Amino acid sequence: MFNLGYVTKLIGLFAFALLLTSCTQAPSESHLTGHTMGTTYNVKFVNSGDVNEQQLHDDIDAALVKVNALMSTYDPQSELSRFNQWHSDAPFALSPETLKVMREAKRLGKLSYGVLDVTVGPLVNLWGFGPDAKPDKRPSKQTIAEVQARTGLDKLILLDDSAKKSENDLYVDLSTIAKGYGVDVVAELLDAQGLHDYLVEVGGEMRVSGHKASGIEWRIAIEKPVSTERAVQEVISIGTNAIATSGDYRNYFEEEGVRYSHLIDPRTGAPVTHNLVAVTVVHPSSMTADGLATALIILGKDEALNVALQNDLAVLMITRENGEFKEYTTPKFEPFIDRQ
Repeated sequence: MFNLGYVTKLIGLFAFALLLTSCTQAPSESHLTGHTMGTTYNVKFVNSGDVNEQQLHDDIDAALVKVNALMSTYDPQSELSRFNQWHSDAPFALSPETLKVMREAKRLGKLSYGVLDVTVGPLVNLWGFGPDAKPDKRPSKQTIAEVQARTGLDKLILLDDSAKKSENDLYVDLSTIAKGYGVDVVAELLDAQGLHDYLVEVGGEMRVSGHKASGIEWRIAIEKPVSTERAVQEVISIGTNAIATSGDYRNYFEEEGVRYSHLIDPRTGAPVTHNLVAVTVVHPSSMTADGLATALIILGKDEALNVALQNDLAVLMITRENGEFKEYTTPKFEPFIDRQ
């Protein structure tokens, strides 16, 4: 029997953009930044004085350039793009890195009843949340069914050193977990350099370890789930972990009074319609946290709670109920919240 122990509060709480709660840096705290995956990255670490910062910066850039070269859907020459252009049922050789991310995507897809589906891109595009413009009207049921027939994790078959498709036109988009994987790559690079007090952030996905130069834990502020402002609602300390959030309140369109979220449920082929507006996940792996946050918000509160409890996950969920926000946390998430 699980003891849910969730707390309900009439507050707006959201971590889609994870903000640092302190802008000041101790003298021995270094900060490296740059661009990757169409966004920015930030790396803060406690420098004992024997780290060549320029070399480390170059190593971080090189590591993220490699991730992009493997998994970008915008670069037509990336490994993933070439796989998507492979209109054949024959195996396509892939790097261990890309296969690792694909395997985790499939694992999380199974864990989440199939809603985390990295082949769902054509449905996202159909609803106007891809590179194309928003549709003038809701797609027909027939059109949705036709596109659904070309998607599905079961159509992506992973082998030891390659992958194949049972549907030649299958399109794989790893963006739901690729940024998180990039965070993990940088964190592991820092660990290998003997740096164990750091914060790594790529496009809002974050992983922290140890403490700031001042000796206190890294603290992360969580943002309110409203599109009209960016305001801090609550502060948490997550120890040595990663944190990721998914939400529906910024990316949506409305037609004839109906709100269509960018979050597509592959089981229906349509945007979600439930009242879960934000999910935050804390996990040792940023890649896993990234994927879980997306999967759980697609599921909706009840199914998401079941998955979180069955898998002992640290999860915070925010629903919109009667015009107000309510917060639900699993027992494993509770210790991270600063109730002071």
